[in-house]
Amino acid sequence: MRQILNEVTERIRERSTPTRKAYLQRIEQIIKRPRGSDRMGCANVAHAFAALPDNDKFRVVAEKAPHIGIITAYNDMLSAHQPYETYPAIIRDEARKHGATVQVAGGVPAMCDGITQGEPGMELSLFSRDTIAMSTAVGLSHDVFDAALLLGVCDKIVPGLLIGALHFGHLPCVFVPAGPMSTGIDNTTKSKVREKFAQGLCDREELLASESAAYHGAGTCTFYGTANSNQMLLEAMGLHVPGSAFVHPHAGLREALTRESVRTVLSNIQSQRFMPIGRMVDERVIVNAIVALLATGGSTNHCIHWVAVARAAGIIIDWSDFSKLSQDTPLLARVYPNGSADVNEFQAAGGPGFIIRELMEGGYMHEDVPSVVYGGLRDFCKKPEMQGEDLIWVDLPADSPDESIVRTPRKPFSSSGGLRLLTGNLGRSVIKSSSVPEDRLIIEAPAIVFNAQEELLAAFEKGELEKDFVAVVRFQGPRANGMPELHKLTPPLAVLQGKGFKVALVTDGRMSGASGKIPAAIHVSPEASAGGTIAKIRDGDIIRLNAIVGTLNALVDEDEWQARVPVQMTEAQRNNNGHGIGRELFGGMRRNVHSAEEGAVTWL
Repeated sequence: MRQILNEVTERIRERSTPTRKAYLQRIEQIIKRPRGSDRMGCANVAHAFAALPDNDKFRVVAEKAPHIGIITAYNDMLSAHQPYETYPAIIRDEARKHGATVQVAGGVPAMCDGITQGEPGMELSLFSRDTIAMSTAVGLSHDVFDAALLLGVCDKIVPGLLIGALHFGHLPCVFVPAGPMSTGIDNTTKSKVREKFAQGLCDREELLASESAAYHGAGTCTFYGTANSNQMLLEAMGLHVPGSAFVHPHAGLREALTRESVRTVLSNIQSQRFMPIGRMVDERVIVNAIVALLATGGSTNHCIHWVAVARAAGIIIDWSDFSKLSQDTPLLARVYPNGSADVNEFQAAGGPGFIIRELMEGGYMHEDVPSVVYGGLRDFCKKPEMQGEDLIWVDLPADSPDESIVRTPRKPFSSSGGLRLLTGNLGRSVIKSSSVPEDRLIIEAPAIVFNAQEELLAAFEKGELEKDFVAVVRFQGPRANGMPELHKLTPPLAVLQGKGFKVALVTDGRMSGASGKIPAAIHVSPEASAGGTIAKIRDGDIIRLNAIVGTLNALVDEDEWQARVPVQMTEAQRNNNGHGIGRELFGGMRRNVHSAEEGAVTWL
């Protein structure tokens, strides 16, 4: 096992000892209680099971059959969650075959960053994660369940479900994915059309046709953004039925995997092999998730989300842990925007199973961890297939089927992961360096300061940005406006970089799992609204971003820098950020949210 893996894990364990101990003690106290239907008053029980068929009522109350709660993110607007419409019936049917009962305990909201990108609704996006966690808790709070199945896929939905589930750490839980949509136009072509539109070289009709060819059916988007990174991390944590992440929603294999999730969660209850999620997700499992993220060049959003997930299990991590692990984790996958392949091609080349196997055999992941299946993480190194009517798992090839997509640690794309911590007089931030050209890993240029992404877009349209510069987009952090993704800035900045200008982005906002070839120092903390030094930057200050050594600095005389007072957000900005499209309802979250490096949690 690699030394850095052990060092980081041990440091996390020591740091987390008081909070993890308290968390586990709370779980154990709940586990010792009688089952809900035995413990509650008769009126409570009658209310809980009033709508169940009589034979199911008899099973759960008299026969004390296992009772599974479903938390679902189903809606038929979002392509990734539309397939979940039929899942409760499938799950209920399979459970009855095994003498168990099922109820849909609750639904959680699921919003799409692709729909809200650049719109006011995006300012609810990050906070939707904690709303989903709270909604999960509301559903499970009826407290009559022996286990739970969590149905969700996309950006904030999986972290929210996981945070909620970990607050019910006494329950065995299995996550049930729905899979990616089939491949449409390739992502490179899609990006080129976006850049053409940004330059006025194509019209809205051509752009819409391109986007509709990319996003065209049921399932997740096929690029390796936050949604698909979620699925990779859940596989690495052992929380799925092995190999279920990237099977198409309409493949015959998908229903078999969904039925297997029922059998899997039933195998983890008290009467058989008891494996509640709170015991299972320890510091080793969290570290495995981080390593899987780094080895695949996954979403920068997880530098926020998995800090919050870990905290929900009483485990304290920070960006230094990500950065330290990144130094010793080889980059083993190239999936768009970190390469040209989409997730369907990644799956065909071996997918999560190939990556997990190679990481474990190289000593980069902890193998001695529990999972939702008996065989532990080794079972996640195989590929599910149908053999007649039977679901089986087969070994993956020893060598990469396509070295342009996946590789072994003996021949990695890079000897280090695709994420770096940047520190300096502008605070702490992260950069997804894996997709940035090598000649752009160091940028030194004058700052142009913007207080909203719309200001940058307007300056681009006026032709005012045809030069070397570092775009500083501030007041985009959690306290300011909910930390929206600023992905709409990618096309114009890519156009300018394509013209040969040295450009970079520095922001206290997010750039999403689709962060691409533009050097972007994101999640700058402390944020401008919390008095962060990003609010000291003035137009013309020379900014130096060095993703090789991991630094981010304003090259300003130290005495002058110390004397500067951070610019404050105006009352007009606060009012604009706090009203319309439901933003008023999230004012309490903006006021109470912790920093990005603390997971932007609102519940501590």
